[in-house]
Amino acid sequence: MFSRAEGSPISVVTGGAGFLGSHLTDRLLAEGHRVIGLDNFLTGSEQNIGHLAGNPKYRFIRQDVSNYIFLADDVDFVFHFASPASPIDYLEHPIPTMKVGALGTHNTLGLAKAKGATFLLASTSECYGDPLVHPQTEDYWGNVNPIGPRGVYDEAKRFAEAMTMAYHRFHGLNTKIVRIFNTYGPRMRLRDGRVVPAFIGQALTGEPLTVFGDGSQTRSFCFVSDLIDGIFRLSRSNFHEPVNIGNPREMTIKQFGEHILRIIGSNSQLDYRPLPVDDPKVRQPDISRARQVLGWEPKVEFEEGIRQTIDFFRSKV
Repeated sequence: MFSRAEGSPISVVTGGAGFLGSHLTDRLLAEGHRVIGLDNFLTGSEQNIGHLAGNPKYRFIRQDVSNYIFLADDVDFVFHFASPASPIDYLEHPIPTMKVGALGTHNTLGLAKAKGATFLLASTSECYGDPLVHPQTEDYWGNVNPIGPRGVYDEAKRFAEAMTMAYHRFHGLNTKIVRIFNTYGPRMRLRDGRVVPAFIGQALTGEPLTVFGDGSQTRSFCFVSDLIDGIFRLSRSNFHEPVNIGNPREMTIKQFGEHILRIIGSNSQLDYRPLPVDDPKVRQPDISRARQVLGWEPKVEFEEGIRQTIDFFRSKV
């Protein structure tokens, strides 16, 4: 059992075996935290936390946080990162996605309240839906189809934000909300449906790159170490309203595919498919708030980050 009497901070990371949760865990441990990871492996992987086996400052509990959470330990921070996060996952698991956004957020907020801990919610740029404002600022309320196929994820996160702010206002809980924009890096799943692993995997195996629509829709890609740095800074701040964390460098999906083909040296072609329902046409964070409140902005250049990611996937294809 971890106790505050031993000195170093104690953090709970839900979704701790996921892409972002495992990288956050590594950063917290490097900062001297003791970490309790929770995950039910719906989309997380033991491989992401295998390197932590035997670390006395880390403990893992297999649990669905949509169910009641009991921990005897003291807790200083709760980072709620549990949720399917790619379209292929939340379309396959729509009800668990809604439950972890609603019940899971309620349970983890309750844990933070009971322990007197700081709570940080991993929200998403999907709160903006298919935005009519570009780039997206935190003040924009979004353009979301609540009953469309993507609504299970978008509305789960929007509800989670509302619940988090309710706990802050009503219970005085120290809460933070990060709106995460497209992030990439090692430990992504090769076939999780997102464009970075999809394009890299297809290019490495010589398959055509699947481009939905005409490829003119835009995304802004942030390397994982930059994102985690922003999240860590936010957890230490006194700011309670949502903060965009992402890289404002915007490119079209077609441009992104062409960069991947060039860097890998692949002869694959682009294979155009119909655009999915409610797929956002633009996505670019306004990070003025992160710069002002956190002194944060991304540092890793796209070429450097994507080469590291490609190196990781070479062993996976």
